Amino acid sequence: MGDAEYMDRALFHAARGLGRTTPNPMVGAVVVTPDGVVAGTGYHERAGEAHAEVHALRAAGGAARGATLYCTLEPCCHHGRTPPCTDAIVAAGIARVVMAVEDPNPRVAGGGAAALRAAGVRVDAGPGRGEALKLNRAFFSVMRRQRPWVVAKIALSADGRVAAAPGARTPMTGPEANRRSQLLRAEVDAVGVGSGTVLADDPLLTVREVYRERPLVRAVFDRRLRTPPSAKLFGTLASGPVLIVTTAAAAAERPSQALALERAGGTIVRVDAPGLDASLRALVPFDVQSLLIEGGPVLHEAAWTAGLIDTVRAFVTPAALGPGGLPWLPFERLSLAALSDVRFEPCQSDVMIEGDVHRID
Repeated sequence: MGDAEYMDRALFHAARGLGRTTPNPMVGAVVVTPDGVVAGTGYHERAGEAHAEVHALRAAGGAARGATLYCTLEPCCHHGRTPPCTDAIVAAGIARVVMAVEDPNPRVAGGGAAALRAAGVRVDAGPGRGEALKLNRAFFSVMRRQRPWVVAKIALSADGRVAAAPGARTPMTGPEANRRSQLLRAEVDAVGVGSGTVLADDPLLTVREVYRERPLVRAVFDRRLRTPPSAKLFGTLASGPVLIVTTAAAAAERPSQALALERAGGTIVRVDAPGLDASLRALVPFDVQSLLIEGGPVLHEAAWTAGLIDTVRAFVTPAALGPGGLPWLPFERLSLAALSDVRFEPCQSDVMIEGDVHRID
């Protein structure tokens, strides 16, 4: 086996941390002896706990001396909630480190590789770079763009409608598509909807039928503070916080409404700058690196127009709602040609279509 194959193993282990590591990235590591024996593997399981490199080195024990460490991200060189991984690597006697990609965190950003080289460790980079970037695109998005990676999820009728009429709650997809939607909720840091969706559907926005380890942030984008304090969301605070993202002006103009929402258990997030981009940036301090926008069409269109949607996941059902139905985005504004890495997957009678609008390079 060569570097690419060993890095594939490290990437496999990194993915085991999906939905569990924010605000840290998902990282996997593999220790390989000079004669090609995998002596230890590890992955970052939770923020605040040992990093992947430390787990792999502990598993390898004395076999780490003179070995090669494959790591999906540049080892850290700073003191955070855990000591620097570079210190552990040098102390273990690792002779060579192969990393997939440099850590974009300004506290690392090449410093980990430099520290290892200064200690006499050979450092190579590159194998598995594309997969490593895709795996941690939410982390890279926050580090490079200061906003979460945004996934737009939508259920569409065969004729491109999202509801039978404006304001009408219209369930469309079947059990398998619904389960896929729950799995997606289990993987992201936050679910976002517009205030119109809260008024029309009064959703819970919780994770059901599948396991989620961390609390799920629910963000309501509400520039006019229309969210009612009686919304069912506020009865689910045990599942995670509810953020009401509004303008500073709206909160100042309607102080009694803001106070009522806070008393109901919501957190008012006041955004001074205009535009949805500023609202997304305001979520980062709440450890939101990935955001699933579920509705409605107004929020989707605003995000699409502002160039803030990174991935689209559409569940298309064979039933048509007719001309009286509420359309999603005009089809001329979103075509499969605009997406990369498009995949189709049957979900019983529905079809899931997923593709990326943006990529992290």
